[in-house]
Amino acid sequence: MSYASTAEMIARYGLPRLVALTDFGAPLTGELQTVVLQRALDDASAEIDGYLAGRMAVPLVASVPPVINLMCRRLAYCLLLGPAATEVDLADAKAVREYLKAVAAGAISLTSPDQAPAQAGAGSVLFSKGAKDWGRESADAA
Repeated sequence: MSYASTAEMIARYGLPRLVALTDFGAPLTGELQTVVLQRALDDASAEIDGYLAGRMAVPLVASVPPVINLMCRRLAYCLLLGPAATEVDLADAKAVREYLKAVAAGAISLTSPDQAPAQAGAGSVLFSKGAKDWGRESADAA
């Protein structure tokens, strides 16, 4: 399962660009090779799953967060570029991977605050006045 569709890739990068990146067989057809594009999307999704697997159940089938859709498109585009990727493209893919590492480490959450489960707390706090077990007074008295 891919986290982005071919239609979303076309909307983001344009049909002419994607035709140029996917139509490399002989003879050239001048048409989008959806099999090649889908393979790049599947590979990008598999890479994303590799980062998320330790943090959540993958693949994300219930709902794909929009940021994961974006990350999938960015990685797939860089995969399509292959050796033609520029420094900017490679930096973009690196940024995606750094983001995914942060998600895997728990520094970034993919759920919105209204979707996040309630945090279990210790309940109410009770303070009571009592004897000092530790402190300067007890050390001085000893």
